[in-house]
Formats: sequence, C-alpha cells, structure tokens
Amino acid sequence: MIAVRALTKLYGDLSAVSDLSFDVGPGEVLGLVGPNGAGKTTTLRCLVGIIAPSRGTVAIAGHDIVHDPVEAKRALAFIPDEPYLFEYLTVAEHLEFIGRVYGVADAAARGAELLRELELDDKRDALPEALSRGMRQKLAIACGLLHRPSGLILDEPLTGLDPGGMRRMKNTIAARARDGAAVVLSSHLLHLVEELCTKLLVISTGRAVAYGTLDEIVSRRPELAGRSLEEVFLMLTGDGAAGPSAY
Repeated sequence: MIAVRALTKLYGDLSAVSDLSFDVGPGEVLGLVGPNGAGKTTTLRCLVGIIAPSRGTVAIAGHDIVHDPVEAKRALAFIPDEPYLFEYLTVAEHLEFIGRVYGVADAAARGAELLRELELDDKRDALPEALSRGMRQKLAIACGLLHRPSGLILDEPLTGLDPGGMRRMKNTIAARARDGAAVVLSSHLLHLVEELCTKLLVISTGRAVAYGTLDEIVSRRPELAGRSLEEVFLMLTGDGAAGPSAY
C-alpha cells in the first residue's frame, strides 16, 4: 500500500533524510520514531507530496507521489501535528467541503457518523475559533477520514487531547487499521507507539537505525533483549549504551 524506496532529501549539502526504504501494508501500523531533528517531519512531507524527494520513490496504492500525485493523494490522508482549518467554515461545513473535493457520494451520512465517533456532534455549527485545541485536532482527523483513505499518515495525533479523547482516538486509529488501512504514525509518545504499532522504523540523523517488529529488532540486537521500548529507543538512537547502528 505504502512503498518507499531509497528516499533521500537533500538541502544543499545537508542530507535531511538518507536512503530510507520501507513498506506499510493494509492493516499495518508503522511507528516512525526518532529524536528531534532526526528527519521524521521531512519523511512525512515526502510521503504525502508536500516536498519532492531528491532521490528515491514513494508510492501510495501503486501511484507515484511525484509522477501521479492526484491518484496517490486520493488514496491518502495526512493529519499534521498542527491542524489547518478554514476560519470561516463551521465544523459541518468543513466536512461538506471535503466531501465535495473528494467526490464522496455519502458525505452527509459519513460526516454525521464521524462527528458522533469523534464526539463533535454538538459542535457541528461551531467555527474553529470556538473549538479547543483537541477539538480542532479531532475535526482535522474527521476531514481526513471522510473519503475512507487506504493510507493514513498521522503526526502526533494525540496532541491537545484529554485522557478520554486519547483513548477514543487510539480506538479510531486501530479501527482504521482493522478495516485495512495502511497507517504511518509518528509520535514521541512511546506508549502510543507500543500499543498501536505493528512494526517500527527508528531513524536518527536522517538514517534508519532499526526497522521491523520489535521482536525482529531485538533479535538483531541481542543487547536490547528484556528492555522497555523507551530503553530500546534510547539505545538505538545513541542516547543509551548500545549506540546507533544500521539495521
């Protein structure tokens, strides 16, 4: 579903991302983790076509994000860490607009269903300025899910949510994976990654230092056995005793 090969992004002589290759199949949730400045945001922006790779390819549902961007983005939803909303559209009008853009035949019914799922039903006539940070995040996610994307890319999706909202959002993400979506989840919340993700891509200074299920990663690095995900992360990225290495 999501296929990345030798993804590299250069800014002059600086390599922000170097030679990343990975796959996310239907029903899989890939946790993209790394320290600040590791290249996670650049990677996500290349995946969704905001910036073009310097080298390598990104394919969404078989469509190259650079050479066939319209079809690739039809299959995709990207929820950034900071929701970008239309100031003068209500909650319901956001969903109506997105439905028209993507040609969603049952947009009204689908939108109503998402508002109930994300507990925004009583805010359908509110403008974004009247919403809390967490509600704005939930509206952005509702807009992203409206056209039933087969690829879902989330950057810190729990930002601004209270504990109840976090639990419901985790349920929403898990439900989409169960329905067959390929999910990429980037977060510093390692408990979220551990709970939801079926495999990990750990990057440091733009390079992959580990990729696979946690069991596969540990099998290649015996010194990680028996350690928590936090300890594994710190050791893989050079903040622990083991230090980073190529996977």
